[in-house]
Amino acid sequence: MRFTSEQRFDDGVLEREFTLGDDIPGILWTPASATAASPARLILAGHPGGLPMMYPRLVARARHAAAEGYASASIELPWSGDRPRSADADEARAELRAAVRAGEPVSDDVVDRLVLPLVEQSVPEWRAALDDLLALPEICGPAGFAGGVIAIGVRLAAVEPRIAAAVLFAGSYVPRRMFEEARQVTIPLHVLLQWDDEGNDRQMALDLFDAFGSAEKTLQANMGGHTGVPQFAADNANRFFDRHLK
Repeated sequence: MRFTSEQRFDDGVLEREFTLGDDIPGILWTPASATAASPARLILAGHPGGLPMMYPRLVARARHAAAEGYASASIELPWSGDRPRSADADEARAELRAAVRAGEPVSDDVVDRLVLPLVEQSVPEWRAALDDLLALPEICGPAGFAGGVIAIGVRLAAVEPRIAAAVLFAGSYVPRRMFEEARQVTIPLHVLLQWDDEGNDRQMALDLFDAFGSAEKTLQANMGGHTGVPQFAADNANRFFDRHLK
């Protein structure tokens, strides 16, 4: 991981852009209180891809978390932003969007072709990022994961022991075969569901929540569309991490 730029906001949060490996862009936000003597817990900030497009929402989430003493980091997803495209992923994404616009069911085949390769490639990248981020003296574990793509969060929660708790955004499709992985997830979970999310299968989200094997799991459902998550949901997420990371 190589840092390529930095800026400090007026609230003291330090933002540093970095490159992971040869071509994976990422951003790290650390609160002013984070030092080697008093390191900050880390939250991995998931998103649906397109780091420049997602930046306004990511930086808002990171600064909100930093106010409670957390560092946040995010990396670009495969085939998004400036990373090389995948013709197969583009085709599957187009088919999914066409089905949603037409009000038709999204087939399991389309979901598998789009999401499974994304999970297979991105989860090792997130774990490599976690290796380097936790090696920084001003950051410590255990870590949390917050955001989507929810299938990525499911896999990370199942296989990465350094992630102690997760806030999952139920705003994307999940391959049916990953429900078995969900049953293997045992860490505390806080799942956010927008009840009127036009691009999400609500029943699939409810079925996935039911499948999680965690003894502590909470579902917070709010009225509104995909981008209508209320501010108090972020406050609840911070309180959730306070219980499990600090």
